[in-house]
Amino acid sequence: MAYFNEENTVEQLILDTLSRNENVDIVSEENALYGNEFEGWKFIPADDLPRQYSDVFVEKHVRDALIRLNPEIKYQPDRADEVLYRIRTIPLSVQSEGLVRANELFTEWLRGEKTMPFGDKGEHTQVRLIDFDDLSKNEFIITSQWVYPTKEGGRRFDIVLLVNGLPLVIGEAKTPVRPAVTWVDGANDIHNGYEKSVSQMFVPNVFSFATEGKCFRYGSIRMPIDIWGPWHDPDNKSEGTLADVQRVAKNMLRPEIVLDILQNFTLFATDKKHRRIKIICRYQQYEAANLMVDRVINGYPKKGLIWHFQGSGKSLLMVFAAQKLRMHQKLRNPTVMIVVDRIDLDTQITATFNAADIPNMIGASTRQELQALLGQDIRKIIITTIHKFGEADGQLNDRSNIIVMVDEAHRTQEGDLGRKMREALPNAFLFGLTGTPINKRDRNTFWAFGAEEDDQGYLSRYSFQDSIRDKATKPLHFEAVDVKLHVDKVAIDEAFENLTDQLDEQDKDDLAKRAAKMAILIKSPERVQAICQHIVDHYQEKIEPNGFKAQVVTFDRECCVLYKRAMDELIGPDVSAIVMHTKGGKGDEYAEWKISKDEEEKLLDRFRDPSDPLKFLIVTSKLLTGFDAPILQSMYLDKPMRDHNLLQAICRTNRVYPGKTHGLIVDYLGIFDDVATALDFDEKAVQKVITNLDELKKELPIFMTKCLAFFPDVDRAVGGYEGLMAAQDCLPNNEIRDKFAAEFSVLSKIWEALSPDACLGPYKEDYKWLTQVYESVKPPSGHGKLLWHTLGAKTIELVHENVHIDAIRDDLETLVMDAEVLEELLNAADPKKKGKEIEIKLIARLRKHQGNPIFVKLGERLEKIRERHEQGLLNSLDFLKELLTLAKDVVEAEKDVDTEDEQDKAKAALSDLFAEVKTGSTPVVVERIVTDIDEIVRLVRFPGWQNTNAGEREVQKALRRVIYVKYKIKDQDLFDKAYSYIKQYY
Repeated sequence: MAYFNEENTVEQLILDTLSRNENVDIVSEENALYGNEFEGWKFIPADDLPRQYSDVFVEKHVRDALIRLNPEIKYQPDRADEVLYRIRTIPLSVQSEGLVRANELFTEWLRGEKTMPFGDKGEHTQVRLIDFDDLSKNEFIITSQWVYPTKEGGRRFDIVLLVNGLPLVIGEAKTPVRPAVTWVDGANDIHNGYEKSVSQMFVPNVFSFATEGKCFRYGSIRMPIDIWGPWHDPDNKSEGTLADVQRVAKNMLRPEIVLDILQNFTLFATDKKHRRIKIICRYQQYEAANLMVDRVINGYPKKGLIWHFQGSGKSLLMVFAAQKLRMHQKLRNPTVMIVVDRIDLDTQITATFNAADIPNMIGASTRQELQALLGQDIRKIIITTIHKFGEADGQLNDRSNIIVMVDEAHRTQEGDLGRKMREALPNAFLFGLTGTPINKRDRNTFWAFGAEEDDQGYLSRYSFQDSIRDKATKPLHFEAVDVKLHVDKVAIDEAFENLTDQLDEQDKDDLAKRAAKMAILIKSPERVQAICQHIVDHYQEKIEPNGFKAQVVTFDRECCVLYKRAMDELIGPDVSAIVMHTKGGKGDEYAEWKISKDEEEKLLDRFRDPSDPLKFLIVTSKLLTGFDAPILQSMYLDKPMRDHNLLQAICRTNRVYPGKTHGLIVDYLGIFDDVATALDFDEKAVQKVITNLDELKKELPIFMTKCLAFFPDVDRAVGGYEGLMAAQDCLPNNEIRDKFAAEFSVLSKIWEALSPDACLGPYKEDYKWLTQVYESVKPPSGHGKLLWHTLGAKTIELVHENVHIDAIRDDLETLVMDAEVLEELLNAADPKKKGKEIEIKLIARLRKHQGNPIFVKLGERLEKIRERHEQGLLNSLDFLKELLTLAKDVVEAEKDVDTEDEQDKAKAALSDLFAEVKTGSTPVVVERIVTDIDEIVRLVRFPGWQNTNAGEREVQKALRRVIYVKYKIKDQDLFDKAYSYIKQYY
């Protein structure tokens, strides 16, 4: 019978797909231009490579490449050893430098940015480890089962891609035939295992990938697993089969793409906590940036419109594109202009460029600076605002290798300014980027940026549906509030007509004041108090328990102040802060709220900090675009908005953050009563950006029924082992368990989104029961995290309310160690039932140590034993014996890893055992003896007492006081057994 495992399926598929003898059609388009032959990867078994197990790279291949690619070294080959000495020290420094910093240092060598004094007169010359111009001069090797650093006890990597002997890509393959095992297990092995235990191997790393033959995901070093991304073709984004994985591997893992990512699509940045992080491109960024580069190289058409949905990484796309355009040899040192739509340069894009330490970048904050830079023909990355072109007169520079990227190129006035840019830069390339689709009425944007050659006017599109599918952003829900809080619809429509982006803050305030009807309705003291009370109650019930924060969007600046004062009375002044435009002069009534840029940035950093008491930002127009705070989940919307402004604003909540399932918009004006009117775009699918929570309320009973249908004849009123075992019997194998997990995942997300809504009341007990069943069958290894997700905070809280009622008692030590119990179990009339009981206890015990590699492996053993039993390879008695053997190993492992504190917190084993076996007729005195033994021993024992005469005497004395003195029981056998128990477990 055919046997499928990860090695002969997924791993072999990738090896065969990439190795040159199986895949001769993988040819670099770039090298075709040079007329060089280029064959791709060559497979060589790891044991056939000339390296020691302790070597990070194949030094012979590195040395050969240094001589081959560097004339100065070829002339004097000993110089290769000097370079090898330098690069060999970087992996050795990883413990002191940290993995990211060591990887950054090595990347500088890989990119050819390092020099050595190898010139004729000792001058420094470039050292090349890789030839990026002529790929045929490099050696590309793919290998498998690479061992590091020792054969016994070392780590074994499934797939390694080497360029000139340097391991640039590491891949982990998992089995495709186990539903509970996913790519996440492979990513977890890399991120939480290999990168920590053998970090030296990842110092040259460009990226790593993981796949189980259904989905393919990749990430860079120390990138959290939940943001590892897919790699899709423009024309085929399907997933789920080996053929899909083969197609993706054949695309992304081509040598020229790996090296392109290394050279042009890798950044090192400093995050908000001043830590170095590594960033590599997502596939949509790679695709769009290269489309721009190709268009510039070809010279036509000289414009393009790019729509990548809000939150999907548009700022980084511009950084990657600018970096590659500036470095591209064919473009002859071009000028790249980044044009933002703010009055000042303080934008998310500017912050992204600054954090990434992009060289040769300069800001032009005045018309004079812009004219001077262009007039002097400065060849750098210039960041300026769209308004500076409105101030410029006539032509500023007629070069053809000026590339302009305009951020948020959807606004009508930017179409007019697009004409100004054409006049100032008549031969420049003009690319417009937007996070929202273009409205039908917005013809100016298509005129300025859209090329007729592009499908529907877009050079590149990455839609809302794409970003949700790829988990680049979170879906959005909206919640309508009591209609009594709504404002007259006519007044809202009037405000929509009047409030436009062409007005500055003061003009908007003046208009709002003149629109007296709207202002009076929105700002009435009763309404302000009711809205703020609702905001505080809603936040404390639904948002704060999960650790997220909120934004309050008000009608105007006066409302910001009114809401702030009302909320201060309700929850105190430290919980909220106003961020709004103010002039700060004597005539400014809002001067007291003015803060400097530095103060604002510190305030926003506090907001992003989960431990900071600042929970709310109160705004009116500031921070509705370009503000990135993933911890923000809820937006309380009390301002009329439409189209781009509305979509941009609500998408502040869609950023990915641990534990966050969705963004939530609470609508106080009824804006979403008619979604089609609020979001009027070409693509009707965009109207699905938001989901009404009322729709989720309708889905709740549907998915509750689907989950309960797995347990048709189970009496959910029965507790303890009997009830849990009856439920587990309805999920007899991995396939059915994973189907249940898939349905329960949807149900739990609905529950988390709605909690604590009163509509959940009738389903509370059933949901709690389903949650406990779900946890009890979840793989004890902690793997399979794609299906077997971590439960949300509200679900855990619900389970903990009454967790003591049905808690699984654990007498595992006694089951393992007591010979009489063992004999009784092995002779039991129903070993199947007893085996299930031990299995339940084992799972509960293993889950206490989630994340510990020792217990992960023990969990994997349990899963294999369970599988063999399900397949009929173990009868019930043998199943029980194997479980008991495993249980003994679990107890032994716990002795090695449990700290003294953990033992103190644990319930004493003797008391636990007694609670398991006592009956109504058990004498009370026995229970008292058990309790006294555990309590007294806890008071007198100390670490290592078993190894000292004094320690043993103290414990024996305490035990005698209980048995002989207090209870006057003269039984040596009881004393000996009690003492053996104490010595074993304390």
